[in-house]
Amino acid sequence: MSKILIVEDDTHINEMLRELLGHNGYETSSAYSGTEALLMLSHNKYAAILLDLMLPGKTGEQVLQEVRAAHDTPIIAITAKADKETTVKLLQMGADDYLAKPFDNNELLARIAVQLRRNSNTAADKLTYKDLTLDISGYDAYVNGTKAGLSKREFEILRLMMTHPQKVFTKNNLYESVWGGEFFGDDNTLNVHISKLRSKLSTANANAEYIQTVWGIGFKMKE
Repeated sequence: MSKILIVEDDTHINEMLRELLGHNGYETSSAYSGTEALLMLSHNKYAAILLDLMLPGKTGEQVLQEVRAAHDTPIIAITAKADKETTVKLLQMGADDYLAKPFDNNELLARIAVQLRRNSNTAADKLTYKDLTLDISGYDAYVNGTKAGLSKREFEILRLMMTHPQKVFTKNNLYESVWGGEFFGDDNTLNVHISKLRSKLSTANANAEYIQTVWGIGFKMKE
């Protein structure tokens, strides 16, 4: 689950963002000043940062500069000013994106998803979810460091689902992406692969479940 740092001194907006992101599968932490945000960043790692600019203590611009000097974490600046000069300055200072207040919730979610996708594409050759690590170059998965021993199809199914852990994949989605063909109603092949994948992951960690069946629809990563 991706963890997002919300840096916003308005308690109402901060809480609204926490609820919005929480309902959409993200874990969140909140900071209410620039100084608090920098302290939290010194002790924790985040998938992305939502950064308001008008903050008590250190301003959003100061936080942006200090974070960018030490981290490559995606930063979406939230500003009350959307003029060209301000937005250009933010991008030059290292913001990855910006959003003007008041913003549309769906647009914010879309922009977060874009930044997380870009960051995952440029990260090391691995995906992580809970204690599960997918080694892209090695073409296998590890649960708490224990190798799962996946087949090519099992690996591709898991990679697809871990890339979009909140998405429910229909059987047709999986057939098109993994087998490169259309699903014609015989789901035995897919069910066998899902069953074997679950078995190999549970062998590495019998106390955890990683793949959830969404009845009548398909499969997703279990939260």
